[in-house]
Amino acid sequence: MSAATLSQPKSFDFKRLIFMMLGVTLFAVVYYCPAWPDAIDPMGEHFILSQQAKGAIGVFLLAGTWWVFEVVPIGVTSLAIGVLQAMFFIRPAKVAFKDFMDPSVLFIFASIMIGLVFTKTGLTKRLAYKMLMVVGEKTKNIYLGVFIVTALLTHIMAHTAVAATIYPLLLAIYALYGEGDKPTKFGKGLFIGMAYIAGAGSIVTLLGAARGAVAIGFFQEILGKDITFFELTYYMAPVGWIMVFLLWGFFMIFLKPEKATIPGLREKARELNKQMGPLTRDEIMAAVLVGSVIIVMSLRSFIPELKAIDKTALILVSSISFFIFKILDINDLEDIPWNIILLFAGAMSIGFCLWETGAAKWMAVNWLTIFQDSHWFVFVMSIAFFVLMMTNFIMNVAAIAISLPVALVIAPYLGVAPEVILFVALVVAGMPFLLLVGAAPNAIAYDSGQFTPGEFFLYGIPASIMLLVVVAFAVLVLWPMMGMPVTLPG
Repeated sequence: MSAATLSQPKSFDFKRLIFMMLGVTLFAVVYYCPAWPDAIDPMGEHFILSQQAKGAIGVFLLAGTWWVFEVVPIGVTSLAIGVLQAMFFIRPAKVAFKDFMDPSVLFIFASIMIGLVFTKTGLTKRLAYKMLMVVGEKTKNIYLGVFIVTALLTHIMAHTAVAATIYPLLLAIYALYGEGDKPTKFGKGLFIGMAYIAGAGSIVTLLGAARGAVAIGFFQEILGKDITFFELTYYMAPVGWIMVFLLWGFFMIFLKPEKATIPGLREKARELNKQMGPLTRDEIMAAVLVGSVIIVMSLRSFIPELKAIDKTALILVSSISFFIFKILDINDLEDIPWNIILLFAGAMSIGFCLWETGAAKWMAVNWLTIFQDSHWFVFVMSIAFFVLMMTNFIMNVAAIAISLPVALVIAPYLGVAPEVILFVALVVAGMPFLLLVGAAPNAIAYDSGQFTPGEFFLYGIPASIMLLVVVAFAVLVLWPMMGMPVTLPG
């Protein structure tokens, strides 16, 4: 390569500049505009939008714009979230940046470490080859096999840990597709599909994510009613599995693999599996350590004494053990995708910022009171839409905490049973299909390099519409048939 070629300047990216300035403009307009009217709930309580709350909404809009169009690396956008809070006095720096090391962020870190160990030891390749020997050479069956395994695992362990475990398995499968690291429809479908299915499967039990336990806690506190583990699974299992199979069809339409079959794949998988030989010491140690942590975490829902042990502390035990037993060493820390860790750190910070400044409550009250005189079904779907939008930007736990109390206050005036409000919120909170920050599996899938944040957003639009249609079907037909009260007597 000549010196002239090396010194040639990069072409100026006007599109990047436009979207970067759009985010900055949205922040400035919201932050510096005059005070907005109070939000007033059905009980007559006023919610004031302070200068700090307006700043939170401004940061929220800037981050969303920069994340979707990836004007800078997604982890750098997260750093901007903390910086803006501190520089514009939205929240103190000590508070804003402390959220970057929230237990949920460390949980994601530990989950990614599990995926790293499975890759390094060879367990993921072994699992991939075994699965391909079963599902065969048709790419549509490979989609289905991956999706079913992912969904089943989320019934017994956190969907973040599932995504981190399945991710390297998908890398091993994709390596056999024959296209190298080049993005393909099959690659996009595998990784985006894994993220979507992890969300769909996680709604079925309380073990799939923390959001279920939090929502049930709110429900019990506000109404004095309890929802049991098995009651939640009874109503959520049909919806979760309907979404699993619909998403399979969705990816076969929107991201149909370029190859209908991968000739010789089953035989190749059998041969590669044979070459791996017997299980190694590191594979056995990794499986035992991770399995033990998963079992203890799962038992927390059934054994009261274990509930006191924090789930993040538990999963971090596995991370520490990997180094104690020399499965990992210091050099392996360089393989951690810190861009993804920072992405979720920023998401936690903006979520807490919207909550603590009162901006989220102001948005929820304004949105839900628009529909307080509507037909009950319109009101229920408005809750679904609001939670769906919020959970794409902030923690789904926070989205439920913001909207559920307001919705449960309005519901009786429209003759809506509280149970349907709870379950609708839980369904959509589990499936943020638009933004990478909506859920950890989304961000883990992004690390594959098979798709951009913009592509993820575009595929998420029809997927989210499909989700709302399924919610409508559940509210009007499925749940009433199963015995759930949807409307109040009289």
